[in-house]
Amino acid sequence: MDEVTLAILIGLGLVVFFVIIRTFRIVPEYERLVILALGRYAGTRGPGITIVVPFLETAVRVDLRERFLDIPAQTAITQDNAPIDIDFLIYYRVVDPKRAVLEISDVVSASLNMATTILRAVIGDIDLDSVLSQRERINTMLRNKLDEITERWGLKITNVEIREIKPPRDVQDAMNRQMTAERERRAVVTRASGEREAAIASAEGEKQAAILRAEGERASQLLRAQGFAQSLETIYGAASTLDSNTLMLQYFEALKVIGASPATKFVVPMELTSMISNVAGALGNAMGNQSKPQPEKLDKPATHG
Repeated sequence: MDEVTLAILIGLGLVVFFVIIRTFRIVPEYERLVILALGRYAGTRGPGITIVVPFLETAVRVDLRERFLDIPAQTAITQDNAPIDIDFLIYYRVVDPKRAVLEISDVVSASLNMATTILRAVIGDIDLDSVLSQRERINTMLRNKLDEITERWGLKITNVEIREIKPPRDVQDAMNRQMTAERERRAVVTRASGEREAAIASAEGEKQAAILRAEGERASQLLRAQGFAQSLETIYGAASTLDSNTLMLQYFEALKVIGASPATKFVVPMELTSMISNVAGALGNAMGNQSKPQPEKLDKPATHG
């Protein structure tokens, strides 16, 4: 075999290999092949092993997985003429490979440009305060408007997320001052609420303490009264068993104790005064009896028999 024949065989082998590679395609689950036969749409094929006729059919791969577009910061004017910078993400996926290939040349670039245009239109109808506070509402509006347009391209907008909103510098300064004032107001309200609750708790504690003191004093008075009553009953019971002689002995014992005191005093027992009164009365009666005239004895007349 000469060199010319060898070169021809090698060339034919390469052509056959190239034809086989171009004919048999392995399509993953997340892709589809849009087939154009002689320039006309011939169907969508995949997944798995797919045959594409070389030189007669052209295959365009379309990814069906959900993807996202990172939209850089865009300057938009709000309804109250405040310029703000907004950057956001767009999540999308191809639901119709045929239209994604045949209806538009570059669906990703078209969606990107359309997103920036719709963003400015949506922000222009909302004031600055609403833009800063209603992020979810803006996300929903952007998603709905984009989905209406990209639907004819076989594209489904699954989600739109605003990542950052940058208002102008003077607006940021005003917002910072407002935030500081709001924090100070909350601190004052919290401090006043705490002081009020502390005062209520203190008053409640004082009331409970006063109630407990009153109850304790009442219980103490009751116990003292019961003790005093029991003492009186004991004294009365003991006194009821004493006779006059025992009382007299106790009386004289008390007089003895009083007389032993170093203080200069004269103790006149009440019984002594009553004894003196009795003695004086007896003497007076005796002297009175002696001073009365005695009646003369008359001689008894003699009787004569």
